[in-house]
Amino acid sequence: MTASYQRKENWVPTPRPDWVATMNEMFASVDMHSIAPMDHQALIAQAVKNTGLEDFGDDVWIEHFKVLTESIEAEANLHFAGRCLSRSEFVRYLEIRLQLVDWIKKHPEVNDEVIDQPVFITGFGRSGTTILFELLSQDPQFRTCSKWESLFPCPPPEKDTYDTDPRIALTDKINTLNESLIPELQGMHKSAAVLPVESVEMVYFTFLSEVFPICFQLPSYDKYQQQQDMRYCFAWQKKLLQLLQSRFKAKHWLLKGPSHLSYLEEIMDVYPDAKIIFTHRDPIVSADSVVSFQGALYWWRTDKPWGDGSADNWVIGSAEVRAGIWDDIIDKLENGKIDKRRTTNFQYDEFMTDPMAAVRKIYQDLDLELSGDAEQRMLDFLAAKPQGKFGKHEYEHPPEPVIRHERQVYKRYQDYFSVPNEL
Repeated sequence: MTASYQRKENWVPTPRPDWVATMNEMFASVDMHSIAPMDHQALIAQAVKNTGLEDFGDDVWIEHFKVLTESIEAEANLHFAGRCLSRSEFVRYLEIRLQLVDWIKKHPEVNDEVIDQPVFITGFGRSGTTILFELLSQDPQFRTCSKWESLFPCPPPEKDTYDTDPRIALTDKINTLNESLIPELQGMHKSAAVLPVESVEMVYFTFLSEVFPICFQLPSYDKYQQQQDMRYCFAWQKKLLQLLQSRFKAKHWLLKGPSHLSYLEEIMDVYPDAKIIFTHRDPIVSADSVVSFQGALYWWRTDKPWGDGSADNWVIGSAEVRAGIWDDIIDKLENGKIDKRRTTNFQYDEFMTDPMAAVRKIYQDLDLELSGDAEQRMLDFLAAKPQGKFGKHEYEHPPEPVIRHERQVYKRYQDYFSVPNEL
């Protein structure tokens, strides 16, 4: 029995809200495929009808989209609420693409926007990436992408109305629906219209992203995605950043993507002057925490969160897979494929002891200026956001034999980055 399988076996989903369970039960006997079709042609037709636009920019994305939707239909085992939610989301992603292409055609000066030294936060999930992202976003020199502008980027937001844009209220309604479907997500990963989103939420419209196998059981799409050139995904993300900053610009973009660990070379090809913050926490603890989050994401849309047993689609992976990601990064840091001078390391345990000391180290390592005003904003943010404010994320640790085995597997990673044990 693998460690990842052990963790999955120990995970128990939270009971569904009564209204969701009732709806799924009532619609279980109807033809859900006819009510909420997920085939790529039906989704495209709906987005074209909704927007009155037809130009998607290129044709590369179509194969990605086709493979993705076919994988969802064949493997994701969507319940009725999950199917309705997913169809609505995919139509919105297609609309984003249509509107983005249309806006740039009408405003070609967007292509001249310079994305200067963006800062990426990346590391294993549950290693402090979110709190660090939200904390650094208090610094006015950083531009982040809020949830509302990731869903409704056109027309691009303007600085003077950024905090009062009517799209905020619409996004809040979407968040309210999402959180009512699976309330426990509030304690795992807080989402709100005005909060910054992860980098992956800015590339849904490419339909080429590691985010989809994180949200759905998609073994065939997962295999397909890993064989594709991810530069396509990040090149379109860059177009979106150019559009978003065309009317509201800051000195640097601040981006976060735990799942980007495997694609740092591709990211740095698209953003040659990017700077990277690696977040570190005891990898056994972060794996324990992630399994409950992963299970909840699947449970959001299906009654079979770990699939039907025909394939072990485990996105988080075994300790060997997770350690292998860091082995590859260590090799690239040592051979120069990733420039050490453009990276810094954030230790979760040091942050919990002295948050601002950990922040100052980041600024020093990346040659960034930390103003007194920015530091005070961060202190105010921390004072207003005690740990567990949005609910405590509960999870279990693996048995001692698994811990002993995984300590050996992660030894190179923990030694290289001086990551302490929490267990």
